[in-house]
Amino acid sequence: MVRGTLEPGSRVPPVRELALELGLAANTVAKAYRALEAEGLLVGRGRRGTFVADRPADGGAEAKLHEAARDLAERARELGFGPAATSRALEQAMRRR
Repeated sequence: MVRGTLEPGSRVPPVRELALELGLAANTVAKAYRALEAEGLLVGRGRRGTFVADRPADGGAEAKLHEAARDLAERARELGFGPAATSRALEQAMRRR
């Protein structure tokens, strides 16, 4: 394994590949990638892969927003609601201000 820094725009290894290389569970690596995305350090580009952000985001406010979204999604699932109902509820709440 090569150690060093990753340049902005560099593609990071797929979750399964990195998990095998490091001897970790894929879920552990996926969780780390999600945390780095929430901090604005990684950017997921769908099937093209995950990349180092061109410029690291502040991460503070955006990370808190992502955390709140994860909390909302978890609570909605607990209550038996899916993505469509959750999105409608969020849109209504945002309009109320």
